[in-house]
Parts: sequence; structure tokens; C-alpha cells
Amino acid sequence: MASSLSLLCFALCFSSLSVSFSEIVLMPLTHSLSRTQFNSTHHLLKSTSTRSAARFRGHHLQRRQVSLPLSPGSDYTLSFTLGSNPPQPISLYMDTGSDLVWFPCSPFECILCEGKYNPSTTAPPPKVPKNASVSCKSRACSAVHSSHSSSDLCAIARCPLESIEMSECSSFSCPPFYFAYADGSLIARLYRDTLSVPTSLHSSLLLPNFTFGCAHSALGEPIGVAGFGRGLLSLPAQLAGFSPQLGNRFSYCLVSHSFDQDRVRRPSPLILGRHDEKKELGTGGIRFVYTSMLENPKHPYFYCVGLEGISVGKRNIPAPEALKRVDGRGNGGMVVDSGTTFTMLPASLYDSVVTEFDRRVGRVHERASEVEGKTGLGPCYYYRKVVNVPRVVLHFVGNGSSVVLPRTNYFYEFLDGDKKRNVGCLMLMNGGDDEELDGGPAATLGNYQQQGFEVVYDLEERRVGFARRHCAALWDTLNQS
Repeated sequence: MASSLSLLCFALCFSSLSVSFSEIVLMPLTHSLSRTQFNSTHHLLKSTSTRSAARFRGHHLQRRQVSLPLSPGSDYTLSFTLGSNPPQPISLYMDTGSDLVWFPCSPFECILCEGKYNPSTTAPPPKVPKNASVSCKSRACSAVHSSHSSSDLCAIARCPLESIEMSECSSFSCPPFYFAYADGSLIARLYRDTLSVPTSLHSSLLLPNFTFGCAHSALGEPIGVAGFGRGLLSLPAQLAGFSPQLGNRFSYCLVSHSFDQDRVRRPSPLILGRHDEKKELGTGGIRFVYTSMLENPKHPYFYCVGLEGISVGKRNIPAPEALKRVDGRGNGGMVVDSGTTFTMLPASLYDSVVTEFDRRVGRVHERASEVEGKTGLGPCYYYRKVVNVPRVVLHFVGNGSSVVLPRTNYFYEFLDGDKKRNVGCLMLMNGGDDEELDGGPAATLGNYQQQGFEVVYDLEERRVGFARRHCAALWDTLNQS
């Protein structure tokens, strides 16, 4: 495989044509949970639930406002190198909920980043040559500004009128763009340079003329993002321009962590391309459960799917109609999002799930109301030995498209340090009243509920798939094969 990767790198570096490639590229996802950021489990869960809710609200903002940053309790990062003289390392959040690759560039100022960014101890941001800027006439410039035509962008870039009329303003750089999110913002410019993608076999996949955003100032966010959404500037979209086999399908398998740093010493595999499940696991293989992607006219970069309902124990709770489809204004559907920690549900569905869950668990165990207030999660219960919780199943649109969640994916058990008692909480969240979820998705499937599954994004077939996996073993198997 190393020789195949070398040939691919050669082709990508010296040709702009599509590359025929049947192998996969395997990359490690690193879980970035740091206990030093939090003084208690309550603090960690409260911060994570708050940021999950803020990101979900951000999904309902306008196009040029993105729902960043990611939740601090469950971030997954990728490492790259930029340029070649010399190569400069960068580490970015992996995010299927956005469609741009951006990161801080030197010189960089981070406002209100205390505790997140220390210039004296953090590796300096990469330097980008000024001649690497993207033209205001490019498709990339129009994509990042979304609502502006190339002529408008040339005018913003102060291109003379006669040059605009004669389409001769390509030498002017794309104007800076602004992104806002729940508790921060950034200003960035578009550049092109060679992006080197390290793989598990120590070979590198080189992507020349890769387009990215370069931020010299940011508010509250010192780390960049590798957008894996469906937009023109996402990493899969740009990779597909060189090799459709690699860019049109990717998957990841998140190693289960339960907020325990010791449980994520092994990387979570990110797989670019299609791997042969039957070849890896014998003739039996594994069975993926697929559901179709829904098109969202307002947020075209989202991976939206339809949710039919949720089963709690033997009771099937139908989802509201807004969760099954997306209307012409971009309302509805469920976003599959690697950048949100906890699953967010509309109030009507969430309340029904909680009522049924509490009916089964609350009659046996004492409600931990104080813990609910401190963590932002609920219902929570005190227990002594073992809690019997009902099975939770997600039913997606499509025949047989049901996913049984492991217990640890929806019920988190920990020690309440204040009272020295064992407590367990339901790990689903209320996304707000159904009527308030206008202009965006009705729900989000968070990465905590995706742990222990290989989640496949098949862009060619326009579908998302789920298969129960031992993710650390998958990493070993793919490396060996």
C-alpha cells in the first residue's frame, strides 16, 4: 500500500486530473479531552452540554455565521502539515457540520482566549506566503462569501470599474470574510498552498493548491477546523477533485471514552475512501444500516437525514413530521455532526422520551435534581449498585434503518463528588420548542451517541450508514491489511 500511496502522491503533485485509486487513506483522529480544563465532572458535563446547545442554536443562524467552536468535552483533532519550505504542522478539529478548512496564521492575535491559548508555550501558527492568496474572481471566493457575485467581490477588493467590466480583476485578492459563532468570531482570508495529509503508514498524501482560510485575529477560538461538510471548500470536496474514490466516501469510528482520558489512548480511525469490510472480518462481514441524505436548500453543507422515531424499551415514540424531511426554507431533518457532543432533540420528542425513560427508571431510583442543575443533563438518578435502563433505538427513514444505541452511549454513570454517591444521567438534550427551530435542522445526532459505530458518509450514493464496531480493533485491522 505504501507504494500505491507514493504513486498517488506523485500524481497529485504533478497533475490536476482525477486519480484512479482503489485503496484507502487511513488517518488517526485524536481525542482532545483534557481534565486540566475542568475542576469536576459536573463542570466538564455542564460546559459540554452548554456548548452542544449553543452549537445547535448556531445551526439556525445565517449562512456566514457558523456554529463553532466545538464542545470542549469531546473534540476530535487531525494533524496536517502546510507548505514545503519548510513544512509547518497544524492541528485542526474534524467537523462534519461545517464546510471550510481554516486555522490561525502568523501573526495571530486571540482575544479572550485565556486558558485556551498561550503564545509562549504553543507552537507558532504557520506563515503563509502573500503570493498564495486566492483571486476575487475564483469560485472559492464566491463560495466563502456565498451571497456575493464575483463582480461584487472584485468591487469590495477595490478593483477598478473598467477591469471589472472587462473581467480583468483576477489579480486582486479575495476580500476577507467574517465568521461568527455562539461565543466568538474570526476574520480570515483565503489562500492556496500544499497541504500534506499524514497517513497511518508514514506516507503523506500531498494536495497542491489546497484552498483554506487563514485567520490573523479571532475571538475565543485559537484552534482551526477541518470542515468535512458537503460544501465546495470542504476537505472531502477538494480531495474529490483529485481522486473521486477518496473524496466521495469517508467514514470514522470513534473510540468510546465516557469522558475518561485513559480510555482513548488509541486513535479513532478516519478512513478516506471505501474499504472492504468482508475482506477484513471474514466472509460474514458487517451490516451497515443506511439512510438517505436530505437536501437542505438553506444549509447545503449539512449531512441531514430523516428520523422516524425513537424507541424507549418496547414503546416506539414517533418523531414530529419536521424530523422526517427538510422543507424549502431549510427547516427540519436531523444533522449527523461530528462536532456536537450530545444529541439535541426538539422539545416535543425529547419530553416524550424523558417521560417514558423516567416512568421506567424513576419508579426504582431517586431523582438527582441537584446533579441535573449542575450538569445541564437529565433526568439523573442516584443508585447503589446497578441501574436497569430501557433500551434506546433510533429509527431513521428507510426500511430497516434502525440503530440500537449501546447503554454507554445514552446513559452516563459517575461519582457525584459532592455527595459521594453514584449517579447516572440520560445523555440526550432538549433542543428547544419545535416552533422555535425555524431556519435550520430539527435535531442533531451528536458524536457521543456515535461512539462505537463506524459512521459512513457516502457522497456518491447520498446516504449515511452506521455499523456497530470495536473501533480500536478496526484501527489495528486496517493498519495490518
